[in-house]
Amino acid sequence: MTPLRPDAFATPYRDPVWDGPTDPILVPDHRTGEWVLFYTQRRATAAGLSGVEWVHGTAIGIARSADGGTTWNYEGTVDGLVSPDTELPATLWAPDVVRIGDEWLMYLTVLGGVREDWTGSAAIVQLASKDLVTWEYLGTIDLDSPRVIDAAVAPCGDGRYRLWYKDEARGSNTHSAVSDTPRDPSSWTPEGVIIPGRPHEGPKVFRLEGTYWMIVDEWRGQAVYRSNDAAGNWVRQEHLGGLILTHPESLDGRPVVGRHADVVPLEPQEDGSERALLVYFTHPYWGGEDIDTMEPDPKTHLSHIRAATLEVRAGNLVCIEH
Repeated sequence: MTPLRPDAFATPYRDPVWDGPTDPILVPDHRTGEWVLFYTQRRATAAGLSGVEWVHGTAIGIARSADGGTTWNYEGTVDGLVSPDTELPATLWAPDVVRIGDEWLMYLTVLGGVREDWTGSAAIVQLASKDLVTWEYLGTIDLDSPRVIDAAVAPCGDGRYRLWYKDEARGSNTHSAVSDTPRDPSSWTPEGVIIPGRPHEGPKVFRLEGTYWMIVDEWRGQAVYRSNDAAGNWVRQEHLGGLILTHPESLDGRPVVGRHADVVPLEPQEDGSERALLVYFTHPYWGGEDIDTMEPDPKTHLSHIRAATLEVRAGNLVCIEH
């Protein structure tokens, strides 16, 4: 397996079809030795669309890298992700892909149909694969809400698995569900709100230097929380206001923030200290927070995928931007 490079995505990844890749997820394919990038394929350059129609009707794009993330080859979109009872054309958002046992599990946001606004129901479904190519639909997770998106799954210190997600029907905060058998969609039990307060999305949980960390997208950067076991008791980091990726790019003097990110372990440094790759996206031609306030210039819809490195220094999670 080619090691993931700390300078991966030094040249940002652009989707060759619609130029709107978002919500990246990066996993190793040990069968081929390649790194595999999954992402929401927003229709950024599609003509004649109204409102936020361009973020609906989206597929899940896939690209591969054989050199540790320096260069990427687009391989199209992932087939077989839509259940037969979903209204077509379906809208697919923000996959999380997790290795559990001898297979890969995907936790995917699915909406039926295409809309010009943020109405309609949204659910999180599960799929399974042995090869990251062919996916078996397992079912929908019942999270007792009509509008749940942005799944993230990880093992916790109490020996159980948790699913974190954004509940848009309950303040757009992060909620969690718990399971001892994460392959079974019916096994998840909702636990309630985990990160209250300011609305946010795109949770991601990972372990670095013995601590469990969570980042969430506040649309002004990624907010950082920590926990001893990831089972609860999340505490916001105080360093730099608890935010990272607040200004990886700029536009006309305004900050362009890093959005909806994934975190992937890197090889340890020479002194044994741990670090990770933070993979995120930006809108390089837009410096705002709320998509609904985007200027009519079509360039504002464009996005690309970049990366930075994460380290723990003096007990704080810090981001070293490329």
